[in-house]
Amino acid sequence: MQPMLEIDRLTKRFGAFVAVDHVSLSVAKGEVLGFLGPNGAGKSTTMKMASGFLTPDGGTARICGFDIQDAPIEAKTRLGYLPEGAPGYGDMTAVAFLAFCAEARGLSGYERDRRVALAAARLQLEAVLEQPIDTLSKGFKRRVGLAQAILHDPPVLIMDEPTDGLDPNQKFEVRRLIRDMRADKAIVISTHILEEVDAVCDRAVIIAGGKVVADGTPAELAARSRYHHAAILTIFESPAAASASAALAALPGVAVVEPYDARKGVIGFTVLARPGAEVLDTVAELARKSDWEVEELRAERGHLDEVFRSITLGAGRS
Repeated sequence: MQPMLEIDRLTKRFGAFVAVDHVSLSVAKGEVLGFLGPNGAGKSTTMKMASGFLTPDGGTARICGFDIQDAPIEAKTRLGYLPEGAPGYGDMTAVAFLAFCAEARGLSGYERDRRVALAAARLQLEAVLEQPIDTLSKGFKRRVGLAQAILHDPPVLIMDEPTDGLDPNQKFEVRRLIRDMRADKAIVISTHILEEVDAVCDRAVIIAGGKVVADGTPAELAARSRYHHAAILTIFESPAAASASAALAALPGVAVVEPYDARKGVIGFTVLARPGAEVLDTVAELARKSDWEVEELRAERGHLDEVFRSITLGAGRS
């Protein structure tokens, strides 16, 4: 099956500075891709080129098979794009702005009004539809931007920081909306929020120094963490627990034991596994035999933030 979005060796230079360096990726129908990277990595520039808002110096993007440069109308008809900052016309009301965007998409009359009402309902904008955009909070402005991106029901969505400025409840609703839309769309979201990758993304691409440096599922990326398959153990202080750190370190498959003070009267240990080993069962058996009073014992899947730092800090511009 042909991907619904194909980014093929996109390159952008600003003078001698290479902002995006031969970036390639593809997104299939039903897939949500998280596009990650530190500030200045080239994320927004890549998304602007992929959506036709910035002309690349090399490479191209195809939306549902249509080249964004050779067939821009056909490509953009099938695209919903939320840019960084979600710019709008501040003196227009939210409903007037959405109607204007719908008309620019070729919608009119009943169908225009139906699509505007549906998008407003999905983003919970009904209470502010008659307010000028300049009077809205940052969160509502962002939701108006999201509404214009989805109102024509495009098969491809590219969204730059879709939950920026939203409160936790609003973030939850937007993430639920993304999950609800994913079945028949290809969706790309740029985000700094790593928990968002776990919450909604099937795959994540990390970019640093203008280049793709990692591509995998959240679970595959988490498996690159030194905390992957670690055991997290907390036990209550007691004479039997006094030698717990040394006993844990002596277990087969254990690489490092990192003690920490959980709180008064409770001792915590992060038991890191050697590559390819799993230590949860052996830690549980040791705790049972040692008569430790266990408060918690669980496996750690890995820390995406640690993986992100190790990948991006090791891939700086040369």
